[in-house]
Amino acid sequence: MRLSTVTAAVVAALVGISGALAVVLEAARALGATPAETTSWVTALFLSMALTSGLLSWWHRMPIITAWSTPGAAVIAATAGTIKLDAAVGAFLLAGGLLVATALIRPLDRAVRRIPLGVAAGMLAGVLVRFVLQMIEIAPEAPLIVLPLVALFLIVRLRSPGTAMLLVIAAGTLLVSAMGLVKTWPPLTLSSFAVVTPRLDVAALIGLGVPLYLVTMASQNLPGAAVLKASGYEPPLSSALLVTGLASLAIAPVGAHTINMAAITAAICTGPDAHPDPAKRWWTGIAYLVVYTALAAAGASLVALFAAFPGALIKTIAGLGLIGALTGALGSALAEERHRFAAVVTFAVTASGIAVFGIGSAFWGLLAGLAVLWVDRMATPPAQA
Repeated sequence: MRLSTVTAAVVAALVGISGALAVVLEAARALGATPAETTSWVTALFLSMALTSGLLSWWHRMPIITAWSTPGAAVIAATAGTIKLDAAVGAFLLAGGLLVATALIRPLDRAVRRIPLGVAAGMLAGVLVRFVLQMIEIAPEAPLIVLPLVALFLIVRLRSPGTAMLLVIAAGTLLVSAMGLVKTWPPLTLSSFAVVTPRLDVAALIGLGVPLYLVTMASQNLPGAAVLKASGYEPPLSSALLVTGLASLAIAPVGAHTINMAAITAAICTGPDAHPDPAKRWWTGIAYLVVYTALAAAGASLVALFAAFPGALIKTIAGLGLIGALTGALGSALAEERHRFAAVVTFAVTASGIAVFGIGSAFWGLLAGLAVLWVDRMATPPAQA
């Protein structure tokens, strides 16, 4: 394990928390969760992500990173006032059970393995580019935060790419503190769990459980498998679905929704910045386990801590942390000429950020790229295929 391996895990955790934790908190509020139940929800997510990432990475010897279902949390938040937490827990159990069932369907695993590398990389690049652009867009509004941190990153990475992001995070924390942008630092307190007795409500099962499963598969698990493929790994989708599905079933009684294969945060851990040797990048999953186990111990305090940071700092850290992954994805997307046009279409649709039927642009980008490949193959004479 190298320092860059630990750095990748820390940055992945930071990007994941800063980019999506607010959606989970909004979902908890929509269901009427108490502060204790919200803390339980967040803590269970952190702990299950830690254990599943460590187990899957060790088992398959590749950097398999898991995360909570952010699109799923958005679906939950949209149910504000119509479903209570106990009925939602019943829906969480259904979604987890459907993930386990899907793990046993081999055709899905085979379908993911057949996705061309260029299309998978184009989808990944489309997801990542939005985070880099956010950093650039915020620069005119907060130049004293963004520009010094970008300059620090560019200089340090010339000598030590593995420590560049750690220094950016440390320097950014000191900078916003010196500028008086952090008013108070919340105290650290240990997290706890709150058991929620599930209620099987037909309306909740159909209106929340099934959509939660569908968006988790379409917007999280399939792109997550594609991220691994874009980095040169064969994604073990069936075992990943089985482990994350079982974990989702385990955490539902303490109020937490589904977890799944990560896409955005996984991209930080699957590239050469994490470790130059692809065969040793699985250690990032072990570092991720340690990082998220520590974060789980102070889940409630962590929520308050990141809420205290200005948005410009969070966007800068996320953008800098993903530049290396974006570079690699673009290179892979354009490497093979016969898949180049489909890869660009995939990139464009994914980068657009469209959402149809509650399903994010990563799925539609992947679908568009595969459709272009299908049309190309249908129009190519058999002798030239």
